[in-house]
Amino acid sequence: MIYMETDRLYLKPIDESDAAFQCELVNTPKFIEYIGDRNVRSEEDAAAYIKEKMLPQFERLGYGNYVVVRKEDNVKLGSCGLFDREGLEGIDIGFAFLPQYEGQGYAYEAAFRLQEEAFSIFGLHTMCAIATVNNISSRRLIEKLGLQFIKIIKLEGDDTELMYFELRKLS
Repeated sequence: MIYMETDRLYLKPIDESDAAFQCELVNTPKFIEYIGDRNVRSEEDAAAYIKEKMLPQFERLGYGNYVVVRKEDNVKLGSCGLFDREGLEGIDIGFAFLPQYEGQGYAYEAAFRLQEEAFSIFGLHTMCAIATVNNISSRRLIEKLGLQFIKIIKLEGDDTELMYFELRKLS
């Protein structure tokens, strides 16, 4: 698995040792509102979620969800990943950060680095992103990464309208 870094951050593939952090992250109000309730209520639930939902994609594709760690103090700030989601036409770039680390440029720094790897190392040609209409900060970040709004979609089994963005790499 590939580890990445930026001037301020490390991006490390998530593993079961990140369960306490993952439990905290998925239970923040914004995560639940904008991404969804994953029904992860304990460190044990989070470890099982990582093992069953996240690690198989790493094994299958070589990429997935990365924990974003600040270099200066090794604090886990959030996550950023490339996700193979059913119902989407490309690999989805997604991100979530603990509230106290929002608005400091960490999400853009991590997502931009991951986007570089997606096209150069992982060989992706198309990247997409989804956001709810009212998730303004995520929409701004998606657009700053160069993805363009294409259409409104709904994923199977979910009535939430999502904005679908896409970026195609020119060969």
